[in-house]
Amino acid sequence: MAVFASHSALQLVLGGMAQGVMTALFGHGRHLRLYRRFPGIRCAFVEYSGPETLDRLADEGFVLVPNGSVVEYVRPENLFRTRIRVFGSRELLRVEADQHQKMELLKKAGIPIPKTFAGPSEMDRPVIVKLPGARGGMDYRVTEDPQEVRDLQLRAVSKGIVNDPSELMIQEYLIGATMYAHYFHSPIYGRTEITGFDIRYESDVDGLRRAPVRIAEKLSPTFTVVGNIPVFPRERLLETFLDYGERFVEAVRRELGGKFAGPFCLECVVDSGLNVIAFEFSGRIVAGTNVYSVHGSPYLVLYFGRPMTVGERVAHELKIAAETGSLEEVLT
Repeated sequence: MAVFASHSALQLVLGGMAQGVMTALFGHGRHLRLYRRFPGIRCAFVEYSGPETLDRLADEGFVLVPNGSVVEYVRPENLFRTRIRVFGSRELLRVEADQHQKMELLKKAGIPIPKTFAGPSEMDRPVIVKLPGARGGMDYRVTEDPQEVRDLQLRAVSKGIVNDPSELMIQEYLIGATMYAHYFHSPIYGRTEITGFDIRYESDVDGLRRAPVRIAEKLSPTFTVVGNIPVFPRERLLETFLDYGERFVEAVRRELGGKFAGPFCLECVVDSGLNVIAFEFSGRIVAGTNVYSVHGSPYLVLYFGRPMTVGERVAHELKIAAETGSLEEVLT
């Protein structure tokens, strides 16, 4: 497994070690420095210099296990310039990097989604404005002021974050409890598994909850993710979440080329009527799975009879696929 040295790399390395699957951590020196400090990590360390690094890893027999840092730093378009095989769908990573295409895919899956607005002039309710890519909520903003949205669009263009203001997503801001559902689709076992849930600990929106009301009212919070917290939904909601996960897999296979494997996440709000609405997705492992990276998933134990992390689940799928001559089913 080739893994970018960030995001969820620790549990992927440990999962590879548990299953006897060699892992190569690649990244820039500043990324690799952290992982070299842990003597218990057994893996190769590879300095990343561009897509050619992935070509060299491919020649050595590695396959890429994408995480959020691949979407943000390697960039999905570069994956189409390299020979390395991807565990999961490289096409889905391209869609993930575009907020508008993400919502269109969720819509085609028949999963409830919030209303989106083509421009500030169409706004008729509070919205959250989102930048493209896997930026961990950085610079997201909640507002009901169209002029503030225009200012955010212009700032993103001037900073070179986007080329066109329309690349920012203007999405209805839903009132409810956020809940991020983690899944694993297995062609080898022929099922979509639920692995766990988290909520995001975000700055500075979570910090404002402790601020005096008179101060909080004057500030416009952002949503930069700084950590993750485990959450266990009511069991009556599990059927809904499983249904959504299966719908999503079918939509990916139908719309993006017929193959998909591995972890993904549906990022949802649950309202007071217990309705579940998805406002984003991640088409690869999410850092929220780190919340059970020591003791294992509370749900994977129901499939395998023992605790297992998502990192180990990835390594297990690849190992079984290799042993049964089924790697083509899980790689793109």
